[in-house]
Amino acid sequence: MCGPEFITPETRSKIAAYAAEFRKVTRSPFGAEDEIGMLNLLSPASAREVMRRADGGAAIDLSVDMFIGMPSWIKAGDPAFQQWMTHTPDGTVLDDLTGAGRAQNQLVSYSGDAVSMYTHTGTHIDTLNHFGYNGEIWNGFSAAQHLSSRHWTKCGADKIPPIIGRGVLFDVAGLHGVDMLPDNYGIGADDLGGALRRQGTSFFPGDIALIRTGRMTQWPDPRRYIDNSPGLNLAGAQYLARAGASVIGGDNSALEQMPADDPENWQVVHTYLLGEAGVPMMEIVDCERLAAESLYEFAFIGACLKIRGATGAPMRPLAMPLAG
Repeated sequence: MCGPEFITPETRSKIAAYAAEFRKVTRSPFGAEDEIGMLNLLSPASAREVMRRADGGAAIDLSVDMFIGMPSWIKAGDPAFQQWMTHTPDGTVLDDLTGAGRAQNQLVSYSGDAVSMYTHTGTHIDTLNHFGYNGEIWNGFSAAQHLSSRHWTKCGADKIPPIIGRGVLFDVAGLHGVDMLPDNYGIGADDLGGALRRQGTSFFPGDIALIRTGRMTQWPDPRRYIDNSPGLNLAGAQYLARAGASVIGGDNSALEQMPADDPENWQVVHTYLLGEAGVPMMEIVDCERLAAESLYEFAFIGACLKIRGATGAPMRPLAMPLAG
């Protein structure tokens, strides 16, 4: 289950959600220089324990592949994923850009490519500088003092450590007996608690929460996957944050219910989790195989690209069954 009985007074003092104030960024319980929030709840000891029990021979890839035309967030003018060849075997022979000469270029058959994308493309993590309130982000860092002409100097993707811990699936679609939750369905505390009871699973402070809406069944249709997505509502986000989630991920494009059920805040879960609760978020996490195998508790391991100052970065998370 998931509740206060799993939270000691010492742990509670480290969970920022208990100190959060409505629409105000929270100062970190881990100090004035903290840039990773509730990821501090993970420890080397807990990582060693979960990896000791992990079956690496049965790892499940939770990421999606990236390709031209894939679903991505472009509604606010951000660029879609693009890929192009920078070198081809025949082109290298003609161009001889390296000066190696025709004979070597014919022998070597050089291919190379490049990509361009929004940092929140594909399976990725949202860092704590992605959203906040009134020009401030987690821990009181401000755009006026910590945002350069290129990127934030605080809370970027380069600060996110490798994430290794116990993962828990909240199969909300399974709870309701459907392949996919209805469009714009808001996942609240009752849904999350009900999923745990159905699964016979407990959730502890420091765990990684993954939420299955079933939206991945629509991948890779850009319209059906992105538009009117079911996801966490504010009450659901508060439930997980107060339970001590170190990071929260979902199988939809924004983690939260879209559009949001708040006429004043179009990203009510993003601003709450990142700005108030200090909980990084993962999006576009493929939970279908976890649900198909009833794998509700697992070792989670993932690391994002260390893009300095970035508000998000692609990652390739893995889930491994636990023994014992």
